[in-house]
Order: sequence, then C-alpha cells, then structure tokens
Amino acid sequence: MRRFRPVAVAIVMWMSTAVLVVMMVVVGNAIPEDYRFSVLQALTLWGFIGVIALLAFAVTWSNVRADAEGLTVVNGFRRHRFAWSQIAAISMRDGAPWPTLVTQEDRRVILFAIQGSDGDSAREAVRWLQGQIS
Repeated sequence: MRRFRPVAVAIVMWMSTAVLVVMMVVVGNAIPEDYRFSVLQALTLWGFIGVIALLAFAVTWSNVRADAEGLTVVNGFRRHRFAWSQIAAISMRDGAPWPTLVTQEDRRVILFAIQGSDGDSAREAVRWLQGQIS
C-alpha cells in the first residue's frame, strides 16, 4: 500500500492560518483603548479565520491511497474508490496543478493530494500510479 499527500500546499495553508491569527491578535492589541472590536466584528474575523482553517484541514485531509484492489481518492471531504480495472489512465501534463484520473466510463477525477508544486515527488507518484494500471 502507498499513500500520497500534499506537502507544500498544506504547509502554506497552515502557515497562512497561523499568520492570520497572529495578525488578528496584534491588531486587536494595537488599536487604541477607546475603540475595541464589537462582538459581531470579532465573530466575523474569527469566522473568516475558521473558514481558512477548515480549508487548510481539507487540504491536509486529501490523500490518494493505492492498495492491491485499487485506488482511494480523498479530495477535501469527498471520497472516491476505484478498482484498478475501472481506471483507464492517470496523467499530469507539464505545468498542471495536479494529475487527473480517467475512468473506463470517461469520468474524470482530480488527484488533489498529488500537487504539481511538489515537483519530482509528484512526477514520481504519477509514474508509479501509471505503472499500477498498465
């Protein structure tokens, strides 16, 4: 069994979330005493950060797992399962953000967990997966 996960994108997402939290705390403490965020303003800001954190979690949760029976693809919170016999091709064009899985029925599913920005490891993952379906 092999599992592929996004690396650089997940790090960037969590770092962005942390920066937003730090910025909110710094700005909240730097504003004059005579002005404070209202409850609604604070909830809006924390809600925005919560949405960003939820997106970071979805990116981190994404994975592609290959086993003897087939491929399990988790894109965010959506899960797909394919037997090896259902898969026609897996390809990633130069410059593409992620590979695409094409089924025998011509259904296309992106493999978000394999990020083109991860460079050689992404290309190696695609080659390995292509070798499993040939």
